[in-house]
Amino acid sequence: MALTGVLRPGHIQIRVLDLDEGVHHYRDVLGLEETGRDASGRVYLRGWDERDHHSIILRQADRAGMDFFGFKVDSEATLAKLERDVQAWGLKTERIPAGDLLETGERVRFEIPSGHQIELYATKTFAGCDRGEKDPSHYSPKMDKGIAPMRFDHALLYGPNVDKVLDLFTNVLGFHLAEYVTLPDTDIKGALWLCCSNKAHDIAFVIHPEPGKLHHVSFYMESVERVFRAADIMAANDIKVDIGPTRHGITRGGTIYAWDPSGNRFETYSGGNSSYPDLPPIAWTWEGLGEGGGLDVAHRKLHETFLTVVT
Repeated sequence: MALTGVLRPGHIQIRVLDLDEGVHHYRDVLGLEETGRDASGRVYLRGWDERDHHSIILRQADRAGMDFFGFKVDSEATLAKLERDVQAWGLKTERIPAGDLLETGERVRFEIPSGHQIELYATKTFAGCDRGEKDPSHYSPKMDKGIAPMRFDHALLYGPNVDKVLDLFTNVLGFHLAEYVTLPDTDIKGALWLCCSNKAHDIAFVIHPEPGKLHHVSFYMESVERVFRAADIMAANDIKVDIGPTRHGITRGGTIYAWDPSGNRFETYSGGNSSYPDLPPIAWTWEGLGEGGGLDVAHRKLHETFLTVVT
């Protein structure tokens, strides 16, 4: 069956402490394409294999983190239906007019129980790519600019009430649970990997006492070899690395985690398994997350910074 309802992660707005430094990092080092700037000073970017106008929005602020995470849905009718469904579940929604974001239609925004702002939208300008849409060229120089991720892939968010988040995403928004981790000595799901597609995951959550926190923004690389290439570019640009290069047990993807100049963690990620809604979720224990290699297959341990540093 074709994808319907919520289609994919569409955009994320990231707060940076210095806009010029942020643009240099995401555009020149990471290698995203700048696609516009708006009257409020926000900067719009995207990966080399993305077709819509943008996926990353940078906003200068006095604290780092995430403002909102947007998912694209298949139609305006679906947008209206999901708005009603979210309201019926018990959340207040806000309609944000078309044009508030460049090249983007009307959006429906709501705060989920973890304290994060999530939004849905149906229309964004299709900008295409320089390789063309008919008999496309295999190569573009953009594929080798900086670290050069293909696309914005997912984000991991930290906050409370992940049980309610799970109910909202699976029973209202139509996601399925791909993998989860139970907390020590309990059967409570403390970490969730959720899908609206058949990717390894489209968004993830970890229980945390403070609401609305960003753990990382993930960028998808064409191959694991390109993840290793990213390590060389990070070293050449004095980017502080948190973990990696390594492989996760959870999702089985190859990865590096590092920090942007504002302290926001970002990931370069490739590979990973596929997830389908008819498959039971993969269960991990807390011990499996650490000693079992769920987080870090190579070192089989938990990393303190990975568990504690968020923005």
